[in-house]
This record gives sequence, C-alpha cells and structure tokens, in this order.
Amino acid sequence: MNLILVGAPGAGKGTQGEILSEKLNIKTISTGAMLRAAIKNETEVGKTAKSYIDGGKLVPDEVMINLVKERLAEPDCENGFILDGFPRTTAQAQALTESGVKIDKVLSIEVDDDVIVERLSSRRECSKCGAPYNIVFNRPEVEGKCDKCGGDLIQRSDDNPETIKNRLDVYHTQTEPIKAYYEELGLLVKAYGQVEVKDTTKEVFKALELEV
Repeated sequence: MNLILVGAPGAGKGTQGEILSEKLNIKTISTGAMLRAAIKNETEVGKTAKSYIDGGKLVPDEVMINLVKERLAEPDCENGFILDGFPRTTAQAQALTESGVKIDKVLSIEVDDDVIVERLSSRRECSKCGAPYNIVFNRPEVEGKCDKCGGDLIQRSDDNPETIKNRLDVYHTQTEPIKAYYEELGLLVKAYGQVEVKDTTKEVFKALELEV
C-alpha cells in the first residue's frame, strides 16, 4: 500500500505511521525526521529549512519535492510506503500526482486544536538518541532523563504554545485544503483521534479496512 498520512501537528501521524509500518511491513517516510537530520548534519537543505521551521512556517515546495522524490526512489520503498508530513500544500499534492507516484489512500487523522496544543506543549525528546516522551501521557521513569540512554530530555523549539498555534494556523490555511484535493480523487479516508493510542489505532484500521 502507498499511503499518505494527513493531520495537524501532534495529531498522532508519527505514532500511527509506526504501527501501520509494522502491520503492513512497509517503510514510513517522515519528512520531519528527514529535515531534522538535514538540519543536524548542517546540509544545504537543512540550513535553508531551519529558518522556516524555527518560525513555525512551511519549508518551500521545491525543497520538499526534491527531497521526497529522491527518497521514494530508494529500494526500500519498492513494496509500498507511508508518507508522513508530505504533501503539505495542494501544489505539493499535485506535483506528487504529476510525478507519477501512485497513491492508494490518504488517511486524515482528525483532532481538535485545543487537544493538539496540550499534547505538543507537553512533548519532550532525548537530546542524545531522540526518543520521544510526553510529560502528561508518556512520562519518563526519571524526570528529565531518557529511559533508554539517560540523556537529558529537551523541548523542541517549535513545541512552545505560541509556535504551536502558529503551526496550527499554517496547517489550516495551507495544508488542510489537500484533503479536498484527495477527496475529489476518491482517495481520502478519515480516522478520529482518541485519548488512548490503541483506540486511535482501531479507528485508523477501520478507516483503511484493515484487520486489527
């Protein structure tokens, strides 16, 4: 299955993408992770992207399209893939269609904005290994320390409440319209985010017509 995940920042796309990846035995392609790696390695793409991401803005289409097309051409995507974080604009969606990439379904995970703000402002990640935590829903055993490697937990610069609201505004104005684009193509399905991850997974599997 060639699948696209759509949803506001913090809707649970990354978590559900991992679950679907294991279920379907296909690779999850997270453009967010790809970009963060480029920023960490200080590549030209990373330097260009950093100024946009720090301000809660979208990275320019031409940068993202080139990054994603190169990634999908790699051997581990031959049997299918899950795109998480791309496309983020209707122009990107159209460019992906025009590039000849076949998409089977587009899954939108629906979550209210006030829930998103609470989720993201309480997110933390390990400064060493990048393991994700949440001080409300997924607390570490030792406060401020990673369970896996003992590294310090940090809050990403784009996870403060003001930037989160800006990111949500960007999502609603620039990204959400792609749902209408894919609905016209008959590819859009919806799942409604729940408090518990396992309950959201049930909704996701139901929307994709998969057995739990």
